[in-house]
Amino acid sequence: MAENKLENSLKIAIGQSVNKCFEAVDITPENIMIEIPKDSTHGDYSTNIAMQLTRTLHKNPREIATAIVDSLDQEAAHVEKVEIAGPGFINFFMKNDALTSVIAEVLSEKDNYGQTHFGEGKKYNVEFVSANPTGDLHLGHAKGAAVGDSICRIMTKAGYDVTREYYINDAGKQITNLALSLYSRYLALFDIERPIPEDGYMGQDVIDIIAKSIKEKEGDALTQLTEEEAIAYFRKVGTEHELQKIKDILKEFRVSFDVWFSETSLYEGNKIEPAINKLKEKGYTYEQDGALWFRTTDFGDDKDRVLIKTDGSYTYFTPDIAYHLSKLNRGYDYLVDLLGADHHGYINRMKAAIQALGYNANQLNIDILQMVRMVENGEVVKMSKRTGNAVTIRDLIDDIGVDATRYFFVAKAANTPFDFDLGLAKSQSNENPVYYAQYAHARMCSIMRSAAEKNIEPADHFELINNPKEIELLKHINEFKNTINDAARTRAPHKIANYIQKLAQLFHSFYGDCHVIDEENKELSSQRLALVEATRITIANALNLIGVHAPEKM
Repeated sequence: MAENKLENSLKIAIGQSVNKCFEAVDITPENIMIEIPKDSTHGDYSTNIAMQLTRTLHKNPREIATAIVDSLDQEAAHVEKVEIAGPGFINFFMKNDALTSVIAEVLSEKDNYGQTHFGEGKKYNVEFVSANPTGDLHLGHAKGAAVGDSICRIMTKAGYDVTREYYINDAGKQITNLALSLYSRYLALFDIERPIPEDGYMGQDVIDIIAKSIKEKEGDALTQLTEEEAIAYFRKVGTEHELQKIKDILKEFRVSFDVWFSETSLYEGNKIEPAINKLKEKGYTYEQDGALWFRTTDFGDDKDRVLIKTDGSYTYFTPDIAYHLSKLNRGYDYLVDLLGADHHGYINRMKAAIQALGYNANQLNIDILQMVRMVENGEVVKMSKRTGNAVTIRDLIDDIGVDATRYFFVAKAANTPFDFDLGLAKSQSNENPVYYAQYAHARMCSIMRSAAEKNIEPADHFELINNPKEIELLKHINEFKNTINDAARTRAPHKIANYIQKLAQLFHSFYGDCHVIDEENKELSSQRLALVEATRITIANALNLIGVHAPEKM
């Protein structure tokens, strides 16, 4: 059921009319499509229900449409006039007080406007970013953070029970290399030579910050450690430092997590062997060439996967299976993993694991985030101006700010590649979508301040709101909850960005046509002021869903 009250009442009335006219049909409001026509002369809302029913009823669609219209309870549907157009479209012209009722709804609900019950009762775990704690978060992580956080905000607004989770890869070879790199740098401070691993870490963090701080704290006490002791100590100190850096930059990027799940805890809590044993018990494993294999092909994967290598160590896949089982054991109905573009092959094997463990494949949703290219003045930007290394979240925040960065990352569908235009993101022009949206909000705030100075307050009745530009704006405000539900269901925050752009465009168009503050006509001014405030609340709430500020002045 749509959350738009006006559309709901219209769908109910259409459904009742259809069921009354045609005994062969039993239709519910959920099966009735309602659209806002692009041309307002075709009504405020339109439906193609007559054409949908043609096959079932074996009748001409215009004949069906006529019957529906003739028996429609126009009063219950808040309809002023109905027309049949073309092959059988039914166009509805709504009563003015029904259209303007959304103003009172927004002014009443304020920051809560947009909240729905669409996902109520559904418990989701959304895992995103999950970068190794071995260095700075880069471009791909920034996109994952912006998209993942926005998805969680939108789903929460739509009534879902959402847990945000970060998986800390703190148990693999890369962490051992970090520990050994740190150990070597620490020893070097005492002129003790120890080679850094071939694929070790050379960053300034390792050299200047962590190693030196350990020397200041511990002196030379650690120079006599065994390699095993050194790895254990420096692994802990190194990951703690790098993880805190990640937490700090994500907080600055307005991204938070409910759960920080350590891969190490899977080993310490003996979570991996039981997961393997469960697969063995169900007959989904076999031994070959000294390795343990998982029959993922039984579930549509292109080939079987190794769980335990010939040397007795786990593949990367094995702790991932235990991790996902852990999430399901925590009571989530659905899991969402946001992964980079190089993880397509991961989908089938992970879904195979979920099914083999006794769950439905659709309980795991893996969303692939496509690549982003940074472009400035037509040239691809690969390196940070600050460090000469890959572009980081820090670079983006310092260069263009959190608002522009987050907006640009969610403005396009996450599963499509796109070019991030740095020049556009920094420009103060209508071509810059975040500037355009924020300027619209700032202008609304300016109008409200100006009205307050003239002692004009927003009205609580709206019979004078009837200009076509006002009506178009109202209808779009009224679509906010439906847009949130759709964006939450499809995990598509770009739909919110699209909504914001259209809302800003409709407001600017309204403002150009309709004089808001007119001291000669305070009644009309007061009613239009209420519309401005309703628009301001809506765009602020929409911007918040993608983690972007709504400034009062620009």
